Amino acid sequence: MTSTSEQPLMVARTADTGEDNPYLLGVHAPVGTEIDAEDLQVIGEIPKDLNGVYLRNGPNPRFAPEGRYHWFDGDGMIHAVHLENGKARYRNRWVRTKAFEAESAAGKALWTGVMENPKDNPFGNTHGLGLKDNANTDVVFHRGRILATWYLCGSPYAVDPLSLETLGAEDFLGTLAGDMMAHPKVDEATGELFWFDYGPRPPYLRYGVISADGRVVTTTDIELPGPRLPHDMAITEHYAVLMDLPLVQDLAAAKQGRHKLHFDRSLPSRFGVLPRYGNGSQIRWFEASPCYIYHVVNAWEEGSEVVLDVCRVQRPHEQLNQPRADAHTPLAKMLSYLRLDAQLHRYRFDLRTGACRESALDDDNTEFPTVDARGVGRRNRYSYAVHISPESTLKFDGLVRHDNLAGTKTEYRFGPGRWGSEAPFAPREGVPVDSADGYLVTFVQDEREGRSELDIFDAADLAAGPVARVLLPQRVPLGFHATWVRADQLENLRS
Repeated sequence: MTSTSEQPLMVARTADTGEDNPYLLGVHAPVGTEIDAEDLQVIGEIPKDLNGVYLRNGPNPRFAPEGRYHWFDGDGMIHAVHLENGKARYRNRWVRTKAFEAESAAGKALWTGVMENPKDNPFGNTHGLGLKDNANTDVVFHRGRILATWYLCGSPYAVDPLSLETLGAEDFLGTLAGDMMAHPKVDEATGELFWFDYGPRPPYLRYGVISADGRVVTTTDIELPGPRLPHDMAITEHYAVLMDLPLVQDLAAAKQGRHKLHFDRSLPSRFGVLPRYGNGSQIRWFEASPCYIYHVVNAWEEGSEVVLDVCRVQRPHEQLNQPRADAHTPLAKMLSYLRLDAQLHRYRFDLRTGACRESALDDDNTEFPTVDARGVGRRNRYSYAVHISPESTLKFDGLVRHDNLAGTKTEYRFGPGRWGSEAPFAPREGVPVDSADGYLVTFVQDEREGRSELDIFDAADLAAGPVARVLLPQRVPLGFHATWVRADQLENLRS
């Protein structure tokens, strides 16, 4: 086992109030070493037909934060476990963004975070938002590379999926102008990547397509009534689905240089459907009840309808405009804002009549959804998600599988003091798309034992618990999004 990059002692207390910041402590505390470890200890047996790499991104500040630390402020760090022929090896690396390199050269933090005025920060994104682009949010596999993205729209950083070496900001052969949102969509059937860019000044939203050969081949401006903060999008076989949701910038705070959100319940949620290679004038808008949507499950076409499944936050104003009654300090308000209350929800947009229908599919609090990546944009039977714990900090206490055909769900809880990560579906080698014949793979952190592991579940028998637990050589802090890169994709990379 090898390790590098010792980290200075992290200060977890907020200077102005003396409060301990839980997102710098315990299961959220950052790690200070980059480790390579092989032939990891396994409880149970790693299935021989599970070969590939599980990668998960998340915030991991290298230096003690300047000002009040928000969980979204941390430097991106990718943790990965490579499974091959029943063996496992682990590696973790920071995503070496432009800002990360600048702070590394200075030996200290140079940026304040989302809870502070960014006016003295060295630089921000291409839209003039002065926050640090950490590339800490998602990990998306496209054309042999992992794209590490940022939740507020920044530069997608290319990362080698095996070595985790940062290859630099991805500009797609010089064709990408501007930024990319957190969750671009890959269509494995065509090799294309779909994305949008947004900002505080017109055009407020820009949509584009990157071809299978890695070039931006089309972009178009999408007209909106004002600046918005969309987080995700969807694709179907012939369409893209964009969102205009009533979560908006607080203009008074913006004039003071602060980044603050406001949920305007007087506005509807709007969903724009346009042909994949269409322009902004071709978009069809459908109105629905006010909500916010962090993450899309999937979308597909049924006759004249586009069907969209999401994790829908019905009452974001309770977190944003009316935080907990005991949330008197900025830190307590942040803890309230980070609470998630989302339910599985379906929209149907009829392109023939212009009608929009919506319906609740489940009332449980679930998020960070995944489907078989090979079938994104096509109708899926199975989807998977994490279950949200009622804890005061955001934690995932279990996994859920939804069966669209049977209308049923299967659940598994990790157990007391055990918290998971987003769990992508890893198909068995050679099985058809959207079969439950495969695995779910997730990091689990046991706060009682101070230990992390990679747990592997049979997706068809989730309730039975993990078939194998791979013990990791260091703790993996709780984080954000994950992906599974299959062995056949790695073989294409090697060739």
